[in-house]
Amino acid sequence: MKIAMIGQKGIPAQFGGVETHVLELSTRLTRLGHTVTVYGRSWYVPKGTNRVNGIRVVRTPSLRTKHLDTVSASLFAILHALVFVRPDVYHFHGVGPSLFSWIPRMFAPRATVVTTFHSVDRMHEKWGFFSRLVLRLGERAAFAFADETIAVSKTLAKYGEQEYGRRATYIPNGITPVRTSTDPLLLSPFGLEPFHYIAMVSRLVPHKGAHTLLAAWQLARKRQPELLKDVKLAIVGGSAFTDSYVRKLHAMAAHNDSIVFTGYQRGDTLTALFSGARFMVHPSTSEGLPIAVLEEMSHGKAVIAADIPETMEVAGEYGVPFPQGDIGALADAIIDLATDPMQAAAIGHAARTFVEDEYHWDDIAQDTAALYRRHSMVRQGVFAVR
Repeated sequence: MKIAMIGQKGIPAQFGGVETHVLELSTRLTRLGHTVTVYGRSWYVPKGTNRVNGIRVVRTPSLRTKHLDTVSASLFAILHALVFVRPDVYHFHGVGPSLFSWIPRMFAPRATVVTTFHSVDRMHEKWGFFSRLVLRLGERAAFAFADETIAVSKTLAKYGEQEYGRRATYIPNGITPVRTSTDPLLLSPFGLEPFHYIAMVSRLVPHKGAHTLLAAWQLARKRQPELLKDVKLAIVGGSAFTDSYVRKLHAMAAHNDSIVFTGYQRGDTLTALFSGARFMVHPSTSEGLPIAVLEEMSHGKAVIAADIPETMEVAGEYGVPFPQGDIGALADAIIDLATDPMQAAAIGHAARTFVEDEYHWDDIAQDTAALYRRHSMVRQGVFAVR
């Protein structure tokens, strides 16, 4: 089958859970014999990028503003796919792009339309009233126009059924099992030493909770200065149209040399940052199914995570929950794991075993391909009757 992936920023994945999802899924669909085209925004995808892991990459223009980037890129991608690719499957990623899922339904009626519901984006703090309204319409479109809506968590599947009266198919995010050793040379530019830091890996947007972690870290160091005197906090990630928020975070960390901002990282450097951390923290208050947490657990790391339902699907039994937004509770959790490295190691080992058994990209790709085939056969039967 010919498959078009629409809505993501692009590949190779430089940052963003959706981009990682699309890269890993598309790579495996290509290995299964499908022809996959992934659309990417010209500011995100490096010039000259035509293929990645056998996947065709098409760079499209976009209006690179907070409110128009996704909308404009998705429209350009749909038009290109309709005219030049004519795929068997239009696969939309995210509720914003899904707002336009009616277009292939109208102009390519023989094609299958699939949407993946990655998160309730309208709940993210960076959006104003009008943007939240548009994202709400995108949610409705994701369930109204698609042949099938995929939810990456059981919580999202339940939400879709309650809000829109239609059951979504649960196919989660995944991981690729990793076994790596820590490379101190890749950590040294940041002033970090293996196992002498804890880390958060995320886009720096308000709902991810970096401000909560910074406050909790400073409180933990105040409570236990000797325990944490040789430990640093690494914040791995950068702005996503949230420059003012990032400036606020840097202001919170001013004159504190125990806090390191690495910016966005990928490849071997990101792997080294995962591997070298003593443990990880994920204080996000809104998620779909966080790929960052899955990756952290796949590296054998204990993860302290806010107790929202989507994250607890993964880290509830194999992580360290704390009440979302509770700075004191997060500080206590940091102190507890720093005090007992053996406990952190045991939690990390159990976490790795769990995610390798339950969240493997190979299985996810097989499930997605089966979903495509099922709907393709139904459509072929419908049109054969007509």
